[in-house]
Amino acid sequence: MSQNTREVRHPLLHPVVLLVVIGLILGVVFFFANMPTALAVTAYLVVGMTIVLTGIDMLRELKAGHWGLDILAVVAMVATLAVEEYLAGLIIALMLTGGEALEDMAAGRASRQLDALIMRKPTFAHVLDVDGVTVHRVSIDEVQVGDQLVVRGSEVVPVDGQLSSDYASLDESSVTGESLPVTKHSGQDIISGTINGTGTFHMIATSTAADSHYSKIVQLVEEAVSSRAPMVRLADRYAVPFTIVSLIVAGVAWWYSGDPVRFAEVLVVATPCPLLIGAPVSFMGGMSSAARANVIIKDGGTLERLAKIKSAAFDKTGTLTRGEPTVARVEPVKGTAHETLQMAASAEQYSVHVFADPIVNYARSENVEPVGIADAEEIATNGVTATTEVGEQLRVGKSAFIAEVVPAFTETELRAGETAVYVARDQELLGIIVLSDPLRQTSTATLNWLADHGVEDMVMVTGDMRGTALAVAKEVQFSADQVHASMTPTDKVYIVQKLPAPTLMVGDGINDAPILATADVGIAMGARGATAASESADAVITSENFSRLADVVHISRRTVAIAMQSMWFGMAVSIGLMTIAAFGYLPATIGALLQEVVDIVAIVVALRALRLYRNLPSATLRSASTEVSNIKSAT
Repeated sequence: MSQNTREVRHPLLHPVVLLVVIGLILGVVFFFANMPTALAVTAYLVVGMTIVLTGIDMLRELKAGHWGLDILAVVAMVATLAVEEYLAGLIIALMLTGGEALEDMAAGRASRQLDALIMRKPTFAHVLDVDGVTVHRVSIDEVQVGDQLVVRGSEVVPVDGQLSSDYASLDESSVTGESLPVTKHSGQDIISGTINGTGTFHMIATSTAADSHYSKIVQLVEEAVSSRAPMVRLADRYAVPFTIVSLIVAGVAWWYSGDPVRFAEVLVVATPCPLLIGAPVSFMGGMSSAARANVIIKDGGTLERLAKIKSAAFDKTGTLTRGEPTVARVEPVKGTAHETLQMAASAEQYSVHVFADPIVNYARSENVEPVGIADAEEIATNGVTATTEVGEQLRVGKSAFIAEVVPAFTETELRAGETAVYVARDQELLGIIVLSDPLRQTSTATLNWLADHGVEDMVMVTGDMRGTALAVAKEVQFSADQVHASMTPTDKVYIVQKLPAPTLMVGDGINDAPILATADVGIAMGARGATAASESADAVITSENFSRLADVVHISRRTVAIAMQSMWFGMAVSIGLMTIAAFGYLPATIGALLQEVVDIVAIVVALRALRLYRNLPSATLRSASTEVSNIKSAT
């Protein structure tokens, strides 16, 4: 059947398979009850229907330029009807339709790849009237360039625009990949799809919804998915030579014996059911093993493409790094590190800023107890002011905010990817808390594993600044030439298209959706829930363990190897049986039954893929990463 129109369902629920099973059961009953007419009618109805349906699909595939193994099965079924080997024909029909149904399960592509991305798209906007007072809600399609818009706290920015308020704090992580909130000032550009902080701001629309940055991302994903060619069945690559050999052997046997039944007897055992069934079963086993390793594979073709990967691109934030800020260090100034952390955590308990939770959680992990707070107030995009129960005045926030009460102090020097939170008490700078987005524990070990296992070209593509990207690149042992920073989603697509195929892309944010769909294999870090990246990717790692990437590459390669072993076994046995049948020692019905035995053995061989989740490379990589971390901590 055509892969573009297949519906994924359990094989026994497939209507054609169900009909053939019923026909075969009736055929066996009629055969042993010595009812040749009923057997013939059943065979002509069931086998004839299978021939017609398979023939229609064959014509569709041939028009698309695909040559499949189905032609050999069709010739065999026609031959069994012609020489009145009805039971053999019914068995072949079951093998053919059952194999296709199994393939449907192994190769079915997810049908709702873009749902999350499209559903997240803004649908409305708040427009400020010309009177400068009245605000009314409109459909996003009604927004015109130049409209004054009001964006409330936690809302998604509806269209691209220019900030007209004094400032705004935006979470751009889902669009640019930047993990830390970005403060925008009056006159600066704002990207659609980003999320506002807690404060309301005004902006001027500079694009319509159709021309906005976010809409272009959606369009890129749709175009990339629709342009990707369907995966050719693994077994189909052996269709032409196997078909030619089988027809030649059957034809020579007929010519030599002068008996047309000999032609049917050869083709019955030549029916390539191990090829039709072995590969899909292997891929189902591989997909199951991947799921046991916390990687969801959306279709069987992904495993085959992933087994051949030659180049790979990686997002930084949320992929190589954890995608969430953590406290890197505490730098005391006028106070101790304990005092700095204690006062910061005490005030940050009353903040909703992205830095608040990391600071509070770090204080708890260090067993630092907060002091009592009489009152607190968050100053949007600046920090928090608080008064302790003993009357001390606290300020926690950015340098400019602290400079209002501590006139003379020098900002700390930061490494790439870091940001600083300053802590003041009663007009005195207690200290500085430096936050960073740390590397995932197994990132370096996993990238090294990929390099050692045939992935020749690897690059980092990120929307972050180059300095931040280079700092991470140094940690994962990437050279400067392997780093592509300040990338837009479109830029990332172009970078991946230039890499040697087949290509792999690993990412996690909305900004990665186009490139995940464009790459030959897109894998999303989806542990934090359903995102556009997860929906447009071919596979999703459902844990925060980056070394699962090595696991799924290992599983894919072993799966393809097992599928090939299953198919070669089936072809070798089929050729042996053809030789026996060519000399007249294998009646058609017995041959069909023997072929079923071959199918069972081929399936058993293929089912070894179910155990591939054992002895995965991630265990070794985690152990090596832990050892490296311990050495770094000791030094």
